[in-house]
Amino acid sequence: MILAVDIGNTNIVIGGFDGDELRFVSRIATNIKATEDEYAGKIRSVLNLHDVVKSDVKGAIISSVVPALNTIMKKAISFIYGVDSVMVGPGIKTGIKIHCDNPASVGADLICGCVAAHYLYGSPSLIIDMGTATKMMLMDKDGAFTGAAIIPGVNIGLNALASGTAQLPHIGLEAPKSVVGKNTVDCMLSGVVFGNASLIDGMIDRFNEATGEELKVYATGGLAQTIVPHCKHEITLDENMVLKGLNILYKKNS
Repeated sequence: MILAVDIGNTNIVIGGFDGDELRFVSRIATNIKATEDEYAGKIRSVLNLHDVVKSDVKGAIISSVVPALNTIMKKAISFIYGVDSVMVGPGIKTGIKIHCDNPASVGADLICGCVAAHYLYGSPSLIIDMGTATKMMLMDKDGAFTGAAIIPGVNIGLNALASGTAQLPHIGLEAPKSVVGKNTVDCMLSGVVFGNASLIDGMIDRFNEATGEELKVYATGGLAQTIVPHCKHEITLDENMVLKGLNILYKKNS
């Protein structure tokens, strides 16, 4: 089994691959103050829940947008399973070109999503990753990453409504029955869910205008399942694209 670990600002997503088969996906909260021993305990507990034993794990690969945890996570995995994790970053073989001002600055999660889209679905394409931030990445017909848009994430907007106002409450995220809210909670949900869906639709139109073609669109990330069904464009939902991209990258670099 190969462990694919995606360290995000809010959650760390861990997937276990046997070949191309994704056997399990688990999430733990990101905590930059946690030690390697604490993360080792959490990871071992998560894998035990999925009946994964030490001898099953043959390798690991990590993508991260939280640099403070990079070394800690590598040491935690090495401590439990005795493997040296591959780290997604400058110098890694991706099989795709990166056409932007500073290729080394492109986030590891963006690279993983683009790699998965290119090898699993084909190019050109537009990939939407909805996590702490909403990222929209463009792959051209030659399979090169040509740029992106980064938008404040759904929960950032929802939390800002409650934190920045005197009377709006903190609420959970779910789709309301109608765009026309009849109470405070439904009014907030309408704005957040349908507003973000409309934002995505509008940005897809702009990417299509910029490229001069109707792009195939793929969405991933923890919040995509809530927002994407309310978009008017045809969007293929694959919630594990980043993990799949990590698995592809591991094979290219192992």
